Parts: sequence; structure tokens; C-alpha cells
Amino acid sequence: MLTREEDVLAAAEAWREAGRDVAIATVVETWGSAPRPVGSHLVIDGDGNFLGSVSGGCVEGAVVEEAGEVIASGEPRMLEFGVADETAWRVGLSCGGRIKVLVEKLD
Repeated sequence: MLTREEDVLAAAEAWREAGRDVAIATVVETWGSAPRPVGSHLVIDGDGNFLGSVSGGCVEGAVVEEAGEVIASGEPRMLEFGVADETAWRVGLSCGGRIKVLVEKLD
């Protein structure tokens, strides 16, 4: 996993230049105990390959799945994971925090 945001964004650009379909997921809001700060990125290609991190946990799997749908449709999605949401336990965000992640296709 790449840790520097510049590296993740450079990879996204390189993937697009290579002709791959790419989506980028960005942490846009956090509340409470959140594993990654606002501005953290995860880039995903049409084959499900990914680099970066928006949570450091199982939230990544859910975001990668949603990114595939965003790539197919071209429509961005706002995802929210938190302890008030039943998906929080399923995706591993049981630490008391919430995150909001924007997933959008890169053109």
C-alpha cells in the first residue's frame, strides 16, 4: 500500500494514461475516531486493483465494490460508514467513528 497521497494520485494518473478505467475515493468528512484523515485517497481500476487507503480496514473492500459500479455507470456516489449504520460492524468500523467517502470516475 502506498502511504503518500501524492504517490496514490500519481498512480491514478498513470493508470488513466495507460488506458485503464479508474475511480478515486476520497475521505471528505470524518467524525469521532476515524482511521484516516480527510483528503485520504484510494484509487481503484476497472479490474478491482487498488492503491491507497480510506480506512485502513475492511471499509476498503466495500469502497472497491462500489467503485466498480461507479466506473460502470459513470455516476459518482457518496458513501457513509459509521457506528449508527449496521454496515459499520460488517466493514470493521466499530471504533466509534464515522467517515464519508466520495467515489467518482476519472475521465
